[in-house]
Amino acid sequence: MEAVRRLLKDQYQELVSLNFRGLLLQGTNLGLVVTSALIIWRALILITGSESPVVVVLSGSMEPGFFRGDILFLYQSNAPVRTGEIVVFKLDHRKREPGHDDIPIVHRAVTVHEREPGGMINILTKGDANRENDLVGGIYDGIQWLNKQHVMGRVVGYLPYVGQVTLIMNDYPKVKYALIGLLGLFIFTSKE
Repeated sequence: MEAVRRLLKDQYQELVSLNFRGLLLQGTNLGLVVTSALIIWRALILITGSESPVVVVLSGSMEPGFFRGDILFLYQSNAPVRTGEIVVFKLDHRKREPGHDDIPIVHRAVTVHEREPGGMINILTKGDANRENDLVGGIYDGIQWLNKQHVMGRVVGYLPYVGQVTLIMNDYPKVKYALIGLLGLFIFTSKE
């Protein structure tokens, strides 16, 4: 605890000792970091064709395949979804908890009906750990099938447990604000 106090005191003294030009330089560095992250995110969107190329598993409905906190990489393809593929979908009409209206859901396609080759596709999904499919389980909330417009992407890879940091920050907002504050402090007081 004493080491943390000493580190914060040193960082604070570095921040106070900066002149206007130093603060401006550090602010510019922070802007470059944020801009670089946004450029990388947009490039991933273009490469994968998915509106969200990376998602974190938020529930245990896909265990033992994916666990809460796994990071999934998505790819959007023009090819129709096939039975057995793991898809990430979003239901815009669905009303959930306030502030959580459009959370993506990760489930496996268990039934796929293609009306005609290259035509409309109806998809029924189910979480691997769930007893019932998503229609019976009430996840679809008023619709009978998923269609292509609901699917954000198909899972093409994952990193186990790396998304735990995201879960902690969502479950405990004070941790998120503390981390953002510390990162900002370190960026402004670094000498590079």
